[in-house]
Amino acid sequence: MSSHPPSSGSSNRLAQEPSPYLRQHAGNPVDWFAWGDEALARARAEDKPILLSVGYSACHWCHVMAHESFESPETARLMNEGFINIKVDREERPDLDQIYQGVVQLLGQGGGWPLTVFLTPDLKPFYGGTYFPPEDRYGRPGFPRLLMALRDTWENKREEVKRQAEQFEEGLGELAAYGLDAAPGVLTAADVVAMGKRMVQQVDLVHGGFGGAPKFPNPMNFSLLLRAWRRGGGAPLRDAVFLTLERMALGGIYDQLGGGFHRYSVDARWLVPHFEKMLYDNAQLVHLYAEAQQVEPRPLWRRVVEETVEYVRREMTDAGGAFYAAQDADSEGEEGKFFVWRPEELQAVLPPARAELVTRHFRVTSQGNFEHGATVLEVVVPAELLARERSLPVEEVERELAEARRVLFEAREKRVKPGRDDKLLAGWNGLMIRGLALAARVFERPDWTKLAVSAADFVLAKMWDGTRLARSYQEGQARIDGFLEDYGDLASGLTALYQVTFDVKYLEAAEALVKRAVELFWDEEKRAYFTAPRGQKDLVVATYGLFDNAFPSGASTLTEAQVALAALTGNERHLELPAKYVGKMREGLVANAMGYGYLGLAADSLLDGAAGVTFAGARDAVAPLLSAANHVYAPTFAFGWKEAGKPAPSLLKELFEGREPVGGQGAAYLCRGFACERPRTDAKELAERLTETPPGT
Repeated sequence: MSSHPPSSGSSNRLAQEPSPYLRQHAGNPVDWFAWGDEALARARAEDKPILLSVGYSACHWCHVMAHESFESPETARLMNEGFINIKVDREERPDLDQIYQGVVQLLGQGGGWPLTVFLTPDLKPFYGGTYFPPEDRYGRPGFPRLLMALRDTWENKREEVKRQAEQFEEGLGELAAYGLDAAPGVLTAADVVAMGKRMVQQVDLVHGGFGGAPKFPNPMNFSLLLRAWRRGGGAPLRDAVFLTLERMALGGIYDQLGGGFHRYSVDARWLVPHFEKMLYDNAQLVHLYAEAQQVEPRPLWRRVVEETVEYVRREMTDAGGAFYAAQDADSEGEEGKFFVWRPEELQAVLPPARAELVTRHFRVTSQGNFEHGATVLEVVVPAELLARERSLPVEEVERELAEARRVLFEAREKRVKPGRDDKLLAGWNGLMIRGLALAARVFERPDWTKLAVSAADFVLAKMWDGTRLARSYQEGQARIDGFLEDYGDLASGLTALYQVTFDVKYLEAAEALVKRAVELFWDEEKRAYFTAPRGQKDLVVATYGLFDNAFPSGASTLTEAQVALAALTGNERHLELPAKYVGKMREGLVANAMGYGYLGLAADSLLDGAAGVTFAGARDAVAPLLSAANHVYAPTFAFGWKEAGKPAPSLLKELFEGREPVGGQGAAYLCRGFACERPRTDAKELAERLTETPPGT
């Protein structure tokens, strides 16, 4: 394709890309390339710096910068004349995003999207930032002025650029391996409790969540607080989790009509969200609310999980069964327009008395709590108080509110919906499979098991050939070699799926994925995992999967999967790398649990020595035992089932040896560290044993 910029009204080469995010920029007058050999060769041939722009389809500020700068013919001219312009979807290439976010961190900025980085033709960064406005404001230089200055520097002060690039390359190398020079240690139960007690000090005791505005759900860190509570950390840890889950569920960050969580709130009290919805957030939150139900059953936990799963089924599930990546914040060019309400809109679709009830329940006012007098729905006056005010039974008020929500949802369905990113990402599907599998067990929902099974079957059939896992599937095509997070997340999801289906094919697939991941990503010298397959050629430095951010590091989910596989197969070899990796990361984990929340979960499971329960007997015979076990909070235990009268699959032959029903009754064999207790046939006794404070705590 020609290197000339597209003429007005035509599309650039991004029109040929399957990524919805890249296609969003197909009509820009910018001469965009996708990341690849053509673009990198052009930069070298023309001796031009690369302008790398990284974002994702549901990113609000990415849309803003696109509208202000990339749609501007004058700005596009500056970009086209001075640079080779490359667009990257961070959901397709998390390795590139991870590396070049480091540039912004080294410059002392916070990072985020859109990410804007300038590289030499040999991919060494020499300047970067996030969002740049069209003219100087917010303490940031205007984008056109920046483009002219950097072009001048490249053409007239090349030595300066080279020096800066060398410094960045050195700094990125240090960032990539940060913490890996620590001496190995041994994590203890006391460490987990200490981590929880330090983390809980950062919880907002009024609104829940960590810190102030903006506020993110952070599900893995709240899950880790529950683990620390389980090991004897004290009631305040559990209470901080419950406060957070309650306030989020009643706030604007939760879609009060359609279910599902937005990405974060811009304020400290969960009121006004950034309205995009990400699959990975909802996957982890379904799991966390299901865990809360195990700790202390509440109608609110059940409602949130039911509505969130229904949202995922309705809006985020492909016809083939797998789950889409994200839903946009904007519709009709406005952020949040689909989700917000005004009093007259309620009155138009509800009878007066019901409209008044809902208006008070959600506090919908003419002033609003969002832009232009609109209101983001949050539960301000609960049903119990509304019932007292009206001297009505609370059940009647709840019925009225439920009917009103149904009518409002149907009215909202007629609005223009936000855009959806229909990429099917292997790793994010793994996270959703994991969340659904636990929720199906806790809430006894076989239909949720079917949702998880459909997604797993799709990914295994279309994206995994036994040696290669693809990261992304779109338009009938599996694309891009999987990264560490894809292998780890999917393996973890499949071990969770086995524990609700007891179909050994998911365990076999998880074991094959783990084996292949170790071959591709494990660095024995550093005792850590690379983010991208070893030897990936287009990376300026090799990066390691260490930190858990909005979604977990693949090293953390892979470690979780390995510990589960050890428990479910009885194969001790699955614990070798988790022991090495957790030992290497212990110092960083204990010092900064907030940055390694999911690794903390995997490490906590490792502490219990591949804890597992094998249920032996016919389905009806083990059902009471299994139900009791599923309803208690025992997060480090993995569950298997040996069906009476059926031969054991080869993967499980050794583990299942000698595990039989007792006196014609279903039996549960509880094991830790590959040593088993006497079989139990009483469901209540099993539940009590599972919920005892773990030994060594």
